[in-house]
Amino acid sequence: MATGMPAQDQDLHGNVQEHSPVALLLVVVINDLEFPTGEQMLPFALKMAQHAAAFKQRLVAAGIPAIYVNDNFGRWRSDFHAQVDHCLTEVRGRPLAEVLRPSRNDFFVLKPKHSGFFSTTLDILLSYLEVETLILTGLTANNCVLFTANDAYMRGYRVIVPSDCVASASESETQMGLAQMRDVLKAEIRPSSDLVMAELLSKGGIRAGAARRRPP
Repeated sequence: MATGMPAQDQDLHGNVQEHSPVALLLVVVINDLEFPTGEQMLPFALKMAQHAAAFKQRLVAAGIPAIYVNDNFGRWRSDFHAQVDHCLTEVRGRPLAEVLRPSRNDFFVLKPKHSGFFSTTLDILLSYLEVETLILTGLTANNCVLFTANDAYMRGYRVIVPSDCVASASESETQMGLAQMRDVLKAEIRPSSDLVMAELLSKGGIRAGAARRRPP
């Protein structure tokens, strides 16, 4: 722990689990899809959700925490649970929310912009969990997932983006986003079925580059 950081869990009253070298981020998966390209995105999002839900189950069973990183959709007085409830009503994205409904032990972070790190508590949470490797899933590969992966890379995290666990409004957009993350951010983009738990955990402490910045 960097000098100046409080002791593990001190400020969080013991409510954060012991450290984990790996964390799963589910980016904007609680989504009503009520926007112009939502209908076009729905079949890709549902396919992603099935893979991501199965992968999440494997990760959680291995002790890896799941963190929902969700837009606040401009509703500054809303909270994550209100968004879950909204997305389980008669909206286009309801099937997505049903598949990826969070459990009581999952973490969540609300974000105002594209990146999960921008003006959020994600940095602090990851520091308390002592995470070194981030697995990114969700929507969209060429937008919010890409921006979050970019900020994770700049902070020195090892980045994994399972290719079957992200989606966009088209397959070409997804492939474009994956290629960018692979080539520029050095992310691993193998399908979730090719990722072995023991390998993820054994590499969890390996940083992508220079020591990552921790909050003061």
